[in-house]
Amino acid sequence: MKELNLAIEKLGTPSIKSPLKNTFFEKNGAAIITLKDIEEINKYQKSNKEFPKLEKAGPREKIYFDPAWSNAAILTAGGLCPGLNDVVKGITLTLKKRYNVPIVYGIPYGFRGLIPEYGHQPIILDADTVDDIHEDGGTILGSSRGWQDEKIMVDTLVRRNINMLFCIGGDGTLRCAHDVAKEVKKRGLSIAIIGIPKTIDNDISFIDKTFGFETAVYATNEVITAAHNEAKGALNGVGLVHLMGRDSGFISAYATLANSHVNYCLVPEESFSLKDGLRPLLPMLKSRLENRQHAVIVVAEGAGQDLFKGSEVEKDKSGNVLHQDIGLYLKKKIAEYAKEEDFEINLKYFDPSYSIRSLPSHGTDAVFCLMLAQNAVHAAMAGKTDMVVGHWNDSFTHVPIPAATSQRKKIDVEGPLWRSVSSVTWPGY
Repeated sequence: MKELNLAIEKLGTPSIKSPLKNTFFEKNGAAIITLKDIEEINKYQKSNKEFPKLEKAGPREKIYFDPAWSNAAILTAGGLCPGLNDVVKGITLTLKKRYNVPIVYGIPYGFRGLIPEYGHQPIILDADTVDDIHEDGGTILGSSRGWQDEKIMVDTLVRRNINMLFCIGGDGTLRCAHDVAKEVKKRGLSIAIIGIPKTIDNDISFIDKTFGFETAVYATNEVITAAHNEAKGALNGVGLVHLMGRDSGFISAYATLANSHVNYCLVPEESFSLKDGLRPLLPMLKSRLENRQHAVIVVAEGAGQDLFKGSEVEKDKSGNVLHQDIGLYLKKKIAEYAKEEDFEINLKYFDPSYSIRSLPSHGTDAVFCLMLAQNAVHAAMAGKTDMVVGHWNDSFTHVPIPAATSQRKKIDVEGPLWRSVSSVTWPGY
């Protein structure tokens, strides 16, 4: 990963004593190095370079904003993800109950809610409105995709006297939040812009874990088991499971390791071929069916896109490339190959993507949501801005948005995760 500026933007010098009681305050300047490999550490030591480091998250003894004169706002943008309501609730209660901030707005439908011409009215969030929202999937605030004019959005923040904006979303949301932060800085305003990383694909740089991912992996177990049962229930049965993972295959990889029924795991990071070339899937599938009479295939949505060369490239409202449907494509190609080779096949297709991403968060994922929310509020109150709350080396951190969105985090096909997947699936198993 290339070296980037990891310093956190600040609105000013914190000078107000925090109202928090019986709290461990994180020291200013506390940080952790981003390096995990001893070889990388040795290289930095020999070059006398300063280790790249991330500022540690947590409450500060001195804060920048006077809570009694503060107004905050929360929005959710992009696709749905387990845990959105948990984060909204966590931010609201930390602001209201720990810092006594008088007004917390919920902005409807993402950044659209900050554009007056759409006519969306903010809702007031308090302990009553968020009381049981964690029990439901989706987001109480609604969501949307697409660019909005940062100048108009900042005008709205100024009119509403909002000095803290919490943006819950993935890389597209964070880039928009960065544009808002730049406009705020250009005008010399004191408005903190804080991101909370929401991506079910777990693909944001300098962040080793995002909320919703654990719940998504857990939810794949039922569908993979169903695919396996269907495959074993018929001669030459194939269960084909299409999972989310636009550019990174972490869900598919972890789902494969969590459920030993998977025989083939296809991800964007490693190419494969159908019949000829590198890693030919169809002949290997036929060989397995001849020997075992059943198979389960897990494919991430962004896998095998090189098989669609020449297809028209389209993008969604957030600027993300809309991938060709590899799941339905494989379903068709497997059936065609079976006909060509004159062997019987019984294929069942499963796509649980939307049912997974709309679930409420599960177990320790919900705990993680709360801790992200709390640390987001602590950062805003301390006057941090243009940053996202992250997690690295078992610590919550502050990551500048430009660093977090610099590139997508991907599976290292030579690393331990993919070695584990390869050891229990084709072609290594």
